[in-house]
Amino acid sequence: MVIQWLQTDVKHPVQKWLANQPTFKVLFSLIMTTPTPSTTSRKSFSIWSGLTWLIIAGVIAATVFTMWSPANLFTASDSSNKPYDPSAGFPADWPTPTTSPRPRIGIVAGHWGNDSGAVCDDTGLTEVEVNLRIATIVQQNLMTAGYDVDLLEEFDERRYLYDALALVSIHNDSCDYINDQATGFKVAASFAAGDTGPSSPNARLQACLVDRYSKATNLPYHPGSITNDMKEYHTFSEINPRTPAAIIETGFLRLDREFLTQHPDLAAKGISDGILCFIQNEPVSTGPTVTP
Repeated sequence: MVIQWLQTDVKHPVQKWLANQPTFKVLFSLIMTTPTPSTTSRKSFSIWSGLTWLIIAGVIAATVFTMWSPANLFTASDSSNKPYDPSAGFPADWPTPTTSPRPRIGIVAGHWGNDSGAVCDDTGLTEVEVNLRIATIVQQNLMTAGYDVDLLEEFDERRYLYDALALVSIHNDSCDYINDQATGFKVAASFAAGDTGPSSPNARLQACLVDRYSKATNLPYHPGSITNDMKEYHTFSEINPRTPAAIIETGFLRLDREFLTQHPDLAAKGISDGILCFIQNEPVSTGPTVTP
């Protein structure tokens, strides 16, 4: 029946459309010249017609399929199949990008949260209040420079395996009168992880603190009074070994008291600049004025 329908005059719209397809013209002409099977050739014709119609079906399916573009194969309401349009902005259902955390620095206010530290009997001034005031300004300076800064207590629970670009603990020396040379600052670096070379991170942190603090405060460097308590400061062995660390005593509470209480911003600047010097790998001078 189908063969007879196709072999009639091309009048039906579908016949016309198929007849106009370039690929189908050859097959259509083949059908038009195919004789009606006789009884004697029915078996051979059945095989021939089956192959013919298999080919025709494949060609028709491929031709019809190419009439639709990929965009028409899906419903327009399915937004997941639409290309992203930059001019439309981010879709409302897109997740908000998570920014990476900023580099972190740790500042310990010596004795804070534990005890008073050194005490000046004549005025009642305590080391911890001087330490905390300077440490707070250091924190503000470094945050302004674009860093996240943790202000830590002496035995802060966060100190264990603390991981940061650097950690500096701020302290001060005795309020007792020792001699006229008991003035100035001192810095000791952490070598808890065996990092003792002159170009090691801990050594560079120490050098930067010494250089920048000396320039900001004009106080002399007093390495001769660095104690074992500074060299073996407990926090050095508690933080992450990869974190460069140092302890600084910003002055003597006796002879340097006026400077420490009246100009804590300068002391804080020296420490902040020293930390930034280390982080940014800045050069240091040959050395500050040294007091024996």
